[in-house]
Amino acid sequence: MSGINGTGGVKVGELLRECMKALEAAGNDNQRFEAEQLVMKFCGVKRSDILMFPGLESTAEQAAEVRGAVQRRNSGEPLQYILGEWEFYGLPFYVGEGVLIPRQDTETLVETAARFLWERPGVSGAADLCAGSGCVGITLAKLTGIPVKLLELSEQALGYLRRNIALNGAEELCEAMHADVLSDDTAAGMPQLDLIVTNPPYLTAQDMRELQPEVTHEPETALFGGDDGLDYYRRMVPLWGAKLNPGGMLAAEIGMGQHGDVTRIFEENGLRAGFEKDLCGVIRVIYGIKQ
Repeated sequence: MSGINGTGGVKVGELLRECMKALEAAGNDNQRFEAEQLVMKFCGVKRSDILMFPGLESTAEQAAEVRGAVQRRNSGEPLQYILGEWEFYGLPFYVGEGVLIPRQDTETLVETAARFLWERPGVSGAADLCAGSGCVGITLAKLTGIPVKLLELSEQALGYLRRNIALNGAEELCEAMHADVLSDDTAAGMPQLDLIVTNPPYLTAQDMRELQPEVTHEPETALFGGDDGLDYYRRMVPLWGAKLNPGGMLAAEIGMGQHGDVTRIFEENGLRAGFEKDLCGVIRVIYGIKQ
């Protein structure tokens, strides 16, 4: 069997084991899952094909692509960027350099917002600030049928956002907007809203120094929230809280341990604050209701 630098075609079962071994040697503790993902992506097979037909032959070109992908992964590039697509709340999203990778923790933000919309009749519209890939706003629109405006400053991320709206067939519900959400002019140009959601940059300076290698590939502007991680909330909450209709909700994802400070910012700006925990029991979302 060829090694990770081999050039010939190989059976997919052997290629899988080869990839697992190379990933494990590089310190990857999720080698089975990641090897399967890479073999499926670049050999064009399903997981069931790998399990049921391990003798299925890859072409030399496919094997070379898989091996190249393993080398990229071992150099620290995120698996999601290599695959070019990632699932969030059961929906597919294109991802790559320049856009934040959707994470399961963020499903808490979607669920918090969706419950609010389901319980509030006559909602006219919502906005997703710092939309990135669009995973929050698009998923919310698909779940509830409510129109969502998705605002994003980065040109790179905006490209993924537009593609993901099309990928998920959400063109009638979702509008991508190139905008700086911390600009007075942006807020002034928006209508009053019943719901605003945001997954902002909230990592502290200390967090940034301790990032895992693969996270350093993601855009710093989507991660770093100032020395204490709270810069965005201090500016966003007063600016966008004023755009809420009475009884409307502003919901924001936060980092671990930030709930006290962010709750205080919400309450200082006239929002009745509450929180939601993620599946690990960590307070992940602060929401505020306009009085």
